[in-house]
Amino acid sequence: MKPDQPHSASFHATSYGKFLRIAFRLATTGSWTFYVWMIFLTCVALVGANAWAIQVRDGMIRTAMTDHVSWGLYIANFTFLVGLAAGGVMMVIPAYIYKDEDMHDTVIIGELLAIASIVMCLMFVIADLGRPDRFWHMLPLVGKFNWPISMLTWDVIVLNGYLLLNLHICGYLLYKRFIGEKPNPKWYVPFVFISIAWAISIHTVTAFLYCGLGGRPFWNSALLAPRFLATAFCAGPAFIILVLQLIQRLTSMHVGKGAVKTLVSIMRITILINLLMLVSELFTEFYTGGAHAEAAIYMYFGHNGMNALVPWVWTSAIFVVIATVLLLRPNVYQHTKTLTVACILIFIGVWIEKGMGLIIPGFIPSTLHEWVEYVPSAIEWKVSAGIWAAGLLVYTVLLKVAIPIFTDRVRGDS
Repeated sequence: MKPDQPHSASFHATSYGKFLRIAFRLATTGSWTFYVWMIFLTCVALVGANAWAIQVRDGMIRTAMTDHVSWGLYIANFTFLVGLAAGGVMMVIPAYIYKDEDMHDTVIIGELLAIASIVMCLMFVIADLGRPDRFWHMLPLVGKFNWPISMLTWDVIVLNGYLLLNLHICGYLLYKRFIGEKPNPKWYVPFVFISIAWAISIHTVTAFLYCGLGGRPFWNSALLAPRFLATAFCAGPAFIILVLQLIQRLTSMHVGKGAVKTLVSIMRITILINLLMLVSELFTEFYTGGAHAEAAIYMYFGHNGMNALVPWVWTSAIFVVIATVLLLRPNVYQHTKTLTVACILIFIGVWIEKGMGLIIPGFIPSTLHEWVEYVPSAIEWKVSAGIWAAGLLVYTVLLKVAIPIFTDRVRGDS
């Protein structure tokens, strides 16, 4: 690539317009498998949009949420996706702090995942609002923020800030690569280091949302924020490894073994840390007993015939333990099938642990000690599937634009 050279405003106006046109063409053209995938995601997203329209028309009565369990499947997915967004930083740290060349070539994959994940987070927040037209109250300068007291205010700030940081970094690097110039470090490296700290903050603030609620003893744990980060740094790399395997198979982009090896090493450490903290929490709950342990007992063993969460939680525990055993296998990164199974198990296990296994038990029993179970309604499943499909659409489009540019198959001077 040529050294960075100053260009006139007219040059950038022309080249950036060309960049946007080619990006649009890349995002909308491809093989028949690409079209089948995009049509499938679009159909699922439309089903979700229709279900959300019904929910807006009839109200939250169409969901299974009640006064007793006011957060359900939407906030469960939101919590998991915040971790998935934060998990993308596990590619940024080795690439920019430890100068890992293999990781540096593929770091854009993790940054684009963060963008798609935050978009899904915001969509789940909107879906959870009974009156989505009041969303403007959460906008800085427009709405009335109870800042800095409200943790929700902090969450809105850090999520939108992280989204803007990754949009700038990815957009700048892609545009510079497109026009064949070396990126100017002062325009993106400081933002990269800010994004590393910011990624940790988004999940920490989300954890503080829960453990700061004094009336919910199930969440009142000092380990909640560290566990959030540990699971994020499991699920994020697991999903990225699956994406890298697909990219290696379906595109001309080279994915170095070093990148996968580094991600596996990170997962080995973080999943063991998560299991250690889980065992510590279970010991505290079950050995000491007391009224505050009722939520944990209900979650694992049920209560007076109410056991809606029991299959979820035990499935998560079994999946995570099996994945841990598979990951600890020597040279597992060289065994693609084993690694794929381990990553899928981690992804599903953490999704349950951070979602149905974390949000719902916090409300059962209620603060009035009433037992009301929660099972997501069909509307909630459809809306959730639609949002996931929309997020995968965004991620697919971002990858479809980024990969040809980063492999130099598309250049602005060609």
